[in-house]
Amino acid sequence: MTDKPNLLPEHLALLADLNAAQYLTDGLLSGKEDVPAIALNKTTEPLPYDGESRAELDPVRALVEDAMYKFREDRPTAADGWLAPRLHATLRLTRREAADRRIWNYLALGVAPDYVIWRHLAAKSEGGAPKVAAARFRGPAYTQAFSRLWWAAELYRDGPDYGPVVTACGNQEMLNTALRMDVIEHRPTAQAMVRLIGRGTVTSTREANAMAAAINASAATLVYDIVAPDAERDGRPLREWIEAAESAPAVPRRDLPIGPYEEKTPERSVDVLVDHFAELFAEAPVRGRPDADERDGAET
Repeated sequence: MTDKPNLLPEHLALLADLNAAQYLTDGLLSGKEDVPAIALNKTTEPLPYDGESRAELDPVRALVEDAMYKFREDRPTAADGWLAPRLHATLRLTRREAADRRIWNYLALGVAPDYVIWRHLAAKSEGGAPKVAAARFRGPAYTQAFSRLWWAAELYRDGPDYGPVVTACGNQEMLNTALRMDVIEHRPTAQAMVRLIGRGTVTSTREANAMAAAINASAATLVYDIVAPDAERDGRPLREWIEAAESAPAVPRRDLPIGPYEEKTPERSVDVLVDHFAELFAEAPVRGRPDADERDGAET
């Protein structure tokens, strides 16, 4: 299986898409080859904040190794809810910085290709050999192995509270489907969806997919940020949180870390959307749900 890189520099770096592409060989994607770390690191660029503690590579590598060890006897998907908040709290990025695909390319290929293989290696259809999709190494934010975790933590956290992130990551459709939707950037919408999962109203991935589709469709006629306004966002807590990285200890492994001390999502707005989304979900077609099967039969 693909092993950890044999060269781990002191700092994280940026790896352009074009440079990343040359390392996405069939041997790597099937977990049979290692990344040529020395050659790869010759093609990188330094981070704009190179030299700051949040650019250090070792804390990220240690976190990934702990995740693989902790969940070595579980399904790899179980690691998502543990790793997402801790990766977010370790990197301490702004959204602008996180939108740069080059940092995620480097994390996947230069820091932890073994994690990407461990987490995403899956059997191909029609009995083909197991293989990781190239987009897990170099792909869109909602697909790339580390970017999807960071954005899940960013969009599902409630101010400093990462608890909702753990709940969201427990259902893969909250990563695979909901992260693709523009409405998820509205904090009351994100928290209401997580609340329905936490309460057990939505349980399976099929149900989460149906809920997300219904909410997204409803957003075409109902403006959620009007019926459920969010609090005014102040950039100061995030800036202070990032600056505090210089003296912050490693993120805790047993307890959840604490995010930026931003104001939490207004409870009333979340309650309004929980009720509305519950009604949408009750009418949403869910394959395998008895009431959905009955409606399908009546329509035919």
